[in-house]
Amino acid sequence: MAEVSPESPVLSTLDGQYARLFEHGNMKEFQLLSDADYAKSPIVEEQMSQDSYEIISALRKSYESFNRLNAPRSAAYCSHRIATEYFTAGDLGNAKQLFDGVAGLYRQEGWITLLWETLGYLRECARRLVSVEYFIQYSLEMAALPVFPSGGVEASDSKRAFGPAGPPTLSQRETIQQEVFSLLKGHASEPSSGLIIQDNQPRSLNIDLVNPLRMAFLTSVAFHNQTMKPGSSALLTVFILSQLPHPVEIDQLEVKFNQPSCNFKVVSGDEFFAKEIKAENHDIRLKSVPSIILTTNKWWRVTIEISSGQSGKLECVSVNVMLGHQFTFCCRPESPASMEDLTLWKFEDLMENFPSKDPIISFSGQKYIQVEEPEPEVELTLNASSPALVGENFIVPVSVVSKGHPLHSAELKINLVDARGGGMLMSPRDTEPFSFDKHHVELLSVSGVFDDDSQSNSNDIRKIQQSFGVVSVPFLGVGRSWSCRLEIKWNRPKSVMLYVSLGYMPHPESNSSRINVHRSLQIEGKIPFTISHRFMMPFRREPLLLPKLKAAQTSDQEMALPDADQKMSLPLIGRTILIVSARNCSEIPLYLTSLAIEPDGHQDVASSCTVQQSSSASLDPALIVPGEEFKQVFAVTLQANSPNMDIGTVHLKWVRDFNLGLHSNTVIMKQNLQSVSVETPPLVVSLDCPPHAVLGLPFFLFIRVQNNTSLLQEIKYTLGDSQSFVFTGPHSDSVFILPKSEHIISYKLLALVSGLQNLPLVTVISVRYSAAMNPSPAATTVFVYPSEPHFDVGRKRELVRAL
Repeated sequence: MAEVSPESPVLSTLDGQYARLFEHGNMKEFQLLSDADYAKSPIVEEQMSQDSYEIISALRKSYESFNRLNAPRSAAYCSHRIATEYFTAGDLGNAKQLFDGVAGLYRQEGWITLLWETLGYLRECARRLVSVEYFIQYSLEMAALPVFPSGGVEASDSKRAFGPAGPPTLSQRETIQQEVFSLLKGHASEPSSGLIIQDNQPRSLNIDLVNPLRMAFLTSVAFHNQTMKPGSSALLTVFILSQLPHPVEIDQLEVKFNQPSCNFKVVSGDEFFAKEIKAENHDIRLKSVPSIILTTNKWWRVTIEISSGQSGKLECVSVNVMLGHQFTFCCRPESPASMEDLTLWKFEDLMENFPSKDPIISFSGQKYIQVEEPEPEVELTLNASSPALVGENFIVPVSVVSKGHPLHSAELKINLVDARGGGMLMSPRDTEPFSFDKHHVELLSVSGVFDDDSQSNSNDIRKIQQSFGVVSVPFLGVGRSWSCRLEIKWNRPKSVMLYVSLGYMPHPESNSSRINVHRSLQIEGKIPFTISHRFMMPFRREPLLLPKLKAAQTSDQEMALPDADQKMSLPLIGRTILIVSARNCSEIPLYLTSLAIEPDGHQDVASSCTVQQSSSASLDPALIVPGEEFKQVFAVTLQANSPNMDIGTVHLKWVRDFNLGLHSNTVIMKQNLQSVSVETPPLVVSLDCPPHAVLGLPFFLFIRVQNNTSLLQEIKYTLGDSQSFVFTGPHSDSVFILPKSEHIISYKLLALVSGLQNLPLVTVISVRYSAAMNPSPAATTVFVYPSEPHFDVGRKRELVRAL
């Protein structure tokens, strides 16, 4: 049988259909391959080859195939083989790059033996590349790995090669640690030959939370308290744990904070060495201890007092482990409460120990502490005794009194915030960009008052916006005071939180801590008056208004209530009475100085509508207590028909305190009256009867029906029975009224009961418009005297003059 020689796999045009060609003499045979066999085929070719670059090319194909198959572990094996070939060929740069990637995967998987071998290659690459930092990093990581004891590995894998570092045993870890620490202390050794740390070029390594060197130097710090007073002391404990096999002797520990004034050093050595370091670092506090020796898997602790004069968060940011003067490990400290385990040592058979013997610190200790603000010796007060009212410039007095601290570089910050949340003091519906009313509440100004006139020329920084303000406060010595007045205006009723913060420095030095005093005050913004109005027809005159009739018919047909926004209809029959009411809806008494109606300024409106104020209106300010209603009567004269006539705008003027004067404190409240529809009524019914009657004496009742149209109008009228009156005339009848004329219907009535009585019910029905007109009950009310009254007209005139 002919010898069979394998050939390279043959690619197919279809995915996954790989094959290998075999030759049997003159015959050729194809054998189908699986994806895994195809990926392993370059490895077989690599074993048959002797050229490094051919081996690398074959392994790279396999590496790419495993990556396509989403097999990262097999791909890492191929990458390790490629890196080994690069290392053998002397291409250390490519070898180190590939070994670094493989080591990352082995750390995640926790494959200690493979990681040891890879780190050995990396350590050798760093040595040949003369990279001191990488040599130290890889060496310390290897020395801190949880490897097997010496006999276990040699017995099981005696024939296996573990790379340049040798087998992963405890003795080998100790040897590697001794080599790297000899380099750190400046002593030359054979493995580290060619690597030198110059005295004038100190080196450092950063160890963060994800650095593998956490196993070598795991640092943690914890404050014993959560808060501290400025200037007082708090205890801080520094913990260091090492998994290196040999004890590690540290020369110095430098602990740094976000406040450099709190930095300190822990020095190991005799008193002479401590004094020498103190002379070099006169600005840093020193703590001398007999020795700083880290034992394997045993926490080293040191406690020191920390004081800070600067308020805010005090946090430890770095713990620097110094070995001599040439090399420093900059470790990022962790809080015991949030410290994670060492991943590679998690499942080792070790006794569990905690950073602190105090369980509270071990489970809840933090590497930061809150330094409280110093107690202010300044009194800041806000005064506002009553609610604010819409439209007025509300004054809030603010006073600053120095009780024990002088005020340097002081500032007063004012904030207005919605008390119900949201923070907005403006309505999103307000779309006018330059309207002052779009802000419900706005800060107008801040006026300062000094207790000494010499202070009035000091620099005054003012930044005033609608809801924010910053005002500089002059220098105040101990016992001095300063005050200002905040002027705030409410454009809408709204509850507002007023926040005032005073920040100052008790000393003129720029590095002194700034002290803040905060005060808040909730102020309710309320409406001072609610304005309402109503129209009244002339006494005992009832017009027939067609818009009202049409609206009532439409409402009946649609079975719905009439629209509340429907315009008021007024008849063109002379004067109409307008009553404007203003009710005090606040919690304090207010002085109403005037209530008037001003025209809108249109010439056509002014000529067709005139408003006259009642002559009985008082010109003196009226005190309106809470809940009281003030009414003002106006006579409106309509002189033209109009579907949309503006009556005017109500101008209400009021003051909070009448004794302060009217000109500077008067607030004008405006409200537009709704436009009305004016038309000439087709029919007007008027009642004409004496203002009073006498029991047993007859009197006449005249019903006047005026036809204002150019058409003949037919009306039907009825007069109902009454228990208080008897009358002569028909109960019901109909009559035609000529155009532009008036028809009078007369009845003679006799009162049967004295007192306030209602006349018999009068109903006038228009046949054309199918509408009934009934006078109001007030128009049909008369007073019946039991006998003929005698009025003293002269005495009445004297009383009127006296009043």
